[in-house]
Amino acid sequence: MRSVTYSSTGGPEVLSMMDRPVPECGANEVRVRILVSGVNPTDWKSRAGDGPGQPTAFPVMVPNQDGSGVVDAVGADVPGLRPGDRVWVWEAAYERAEGTAQEYVVLPARQVVPLPDAASFDLGASLGIPALTAHRCLTVMQGRPERLDPGSLHGACVLVIGGAGAVGNATIQLARWAGARVVATVSSPEKADLARRAGAHEVVDYIADDWVDAIRRAAPDGVDLIVEVAPVMNAVHYPALLAPNATVSIYAFGGGADFTFPVQSHFGTNTRIQFVLVYTVPPSAKDAAVADVRAAVEAGALRVGAEHGLPLHRFPLDQAAAAHAAVESGAVGKVVIDTA
Repeated sequence: MRSVTYSSTGGPEVLSMMDRPVPECGANEVRVRILVSGVNPTDWKSRAGDGPGQPTAFPVMVPNQDGSGVVDAVGADVPGLRPGDRVWVWEAAYERAEGTAQEYVVLPARQVVPLPDAASFDLGASLGIPALTAHRCLTVMQGRPERLDPGSLHGACVLVIGGAGAVGNATIQLARWAGARVVATVSSPEKADLARRAGAHEVVDYIADDWVDAIRRAAPDGVDLIVEVAPVMNAVHYPALLAPNATVSIYAFGGGADFTFPVQSHFGTNTRIQFVLVYTVPPSAKDAAVADVRAAVEAGALRVGAEHGLPLHRFPLDQAAAAHAAVESGAVGKVVIDTA
């Protein structure tokens, strides 16, 4: 089978194509023929490491956490899956050598999820890290359920910082499915159009607008949740934006590694600050997220493509380096690799 591999850290140029044997699956494992591999920022960051030329965790590594395809073989003690089933997979490369940038991958059955016939393989490859991150951000709100379903966020106002990104897009769609009112920030008119297509009720261009005032006009009682990608720049504004007993879910730290915010005001509002790293979310919460995302997909509430606010950028498997470079350079939308 064809695999994209690397054996030392570095830029996209460390990725190369290798012909390797098709892996066998053991008990409680599933072999998936990958059709579409999704590329996330953590994929290129893992490949880059702390600098070029460093040894990798395994002698040969295959990048990319997310993907979709068809079950090819099932090991013993795996219920509910059989060869030919359409599936999506998540966290394939986390603490493992084998990611989805190859024609076949063997995974624990827990990480292989049925994909409805009505859902495209592009959607399946776009779930994983973005959708599970969005789910976690939306389910740590004070006074709200730890599960998502229609109505679970009714009456809540959610502010999505960076509504045109992959996590932002998934957050908007999941929040709408759960009944929230959604306000999103973006940095251009083009991105504003994408956030609206994802389903945001209000969109604020933080470059063109006085964005704090614009959000307060859109949410005069304050927002109940901020899904945050740039706390370094935004934390100073939280007191002006948050409703009492609100939550800030921080899943990235664009603009730097350290930030400060006015502590005293957050005591008055009983603000919860929640950091989110999907890889280390407790297993029970991860299983709940997978189940809820699966339900949202089955309900048609999660979609991809420019018409749904998430343009697709396609690359063939032998151009995986270009796909990683596109994500690293900030491509707007979802970068996917066709492995077939």
